[in-house]
Order: sequence, then structure tokens, then C-alpha cells
Amino acid sequence: MSALEEATNPLDYAMASRDHDILTLVRNALEAQNCALAFQPVVRTDIPSQVAFYEGLIRLRDEGGRIIPAHHFMGNIEDTDLGREIDAASLRAGLQMLRRNPGLRLSVNVSARSLGDGKWRRILNQHLMRHAELGERLILEISEGSAMMLPELVVRFMWEMQPKGVAFALDDFGAGLIAFSHLKDFFFDMVKIDRSYVRGIHRDPDNQVLAGALMTVAHQFDMFVVASGVESADEATFLTEMGADCMQGFYIGAPRMKL
Repeated sequence: MSALEEATNPLDYAMASRDHDILTLVRNALEAQNCALAFQPVVRTDIPSQVAFYEGLIRLRDEGGRIIPAHHFMGNIEDTDLGREIDAASLRAGLQMLRRNPGLRLSVNVSARSLGDGKWRRILNQHLMRHAELGERLILEISEGSAMMLPELVVRFMWEMQPKGVAFALDDFGAGLIAFSHLKDFFFDMVKIDRSYVRGIHRDPDNQVLAGALMTVAHQFDMFVVASGVESADEATFLTEMGADCMQGFYIGAPRMKL
């Protein structure tokens, strides 16, 4: 949960959600375009003061201006039309942000199902046709579980986007047990190690072994390694020594609405 979500009084929101179906709130927010991105920095381990890129995280607000906590609905909509709408809104906001900020590099999340969605593809293609340079600064994050649901679609889309310079990040690496035999068929530029392996890594031998194995595999395929969910200086120091290329988490910086 982000700092923005934590700012919402959970009791107030629970009262609101009893009166309104949560998915109706989400639909209304999308129709009213009450959505925006929050930006969380991803920094290099060799130069911690340098931001490699930002991840754009979609935030929806209800009619009262309160953020609708993502964990209340995201798990139920990824495979639905509503999930496609959220991915489209996130992509549109991300591309608009890239246009306004020529020095920015930004990642946005997308489900593998959205790669074949007509509306999502039109948003991407129209922006890249008018502003081809945006592709070099756009990173699309696809979760491990989502990529393995439709691997052929993901690979085909990556082939199409390579000439446009679009980069790809494999999110939640290690959580979905992706078959390494499939990993070589994809064209991921980076992996984001699942936060479950990062949590307390400086004092957890099991996480040290597992995270180390994931880093070795990623580097073997020439992919950058981002350690997700870094929440302490001890974790950051240990991950840097292990060989992580970048880090992301509340210790590095919380998501914020303005850069």
C-alpha cells in the first residue's frame, strides 16, 4: 500500500464501500477520468542518488476525492474488461507524462491480455506514430503470472515493439515460478525481483539463496535486476553487495503525485 493510500482513512472508506459497489466506484472514476499516476523512483545501486526511471502507478478517486485502495479491486478485475480500461488509462497517462517531460523515463503496468486489446493498442500506436521518440523512454511492466498466461502473445508483441525502442520489465520475478525454458524466448530488458525475497534479506539465509539464484539467471540473460520492496538501509546495503542493479521501495522513495 502506498503512502497515498495510507492517507485515506480506512474507516471512512469502509463506510463508503458499504453504500456503493466497489466496482461501480471504479467504473465511475474511469468514466469521469478521476485517475492519475503516482510516481515511485527506481534508483541505481552504483549511484543511489540517480533515478534510473520512475514507475507510474494508477490511482483512482471516488466522487468524494478519496483514493480507492487498489487492493480492494485489482485482484478481481485483471482478467475483465474493467482491467483493460485501467490499463488503457494508465498507458494514456504515462505517455502524456512522457510528452510533457522529455528527460523522463517511465514504466507503466500492463496485463498480457491488454496487449491484444484494441483500445489499448490504439492509444500506444497513435502516440508512437505522432511522437516516435516516446518509445525509447517507455517501459512496459508485465507480471510473471500474466506473461505465462499468454506467452505467445507477449513474445509477438515484443517483436513488434523492439524497432520502436520500447523496453520490457518482468514484474514479480520469482513469484509465479516462470519456466526458465520460456524466459529465453521473451525479450525482457529487466526483471523486478518479487518483494517476498527482498523482505529482511540481510538476516534471512533462504531469501539470500533464492534472490541470488534469481539474480544469476537474470544476468545470464543480460537483464538488469531491480530489487522491489526495499524498506530498510540494511536491505539496500545487502542487495547492493549481492549485485542488484537497481532498487525500488519505500526506503528509496514513496509514490507521489508530482515529480
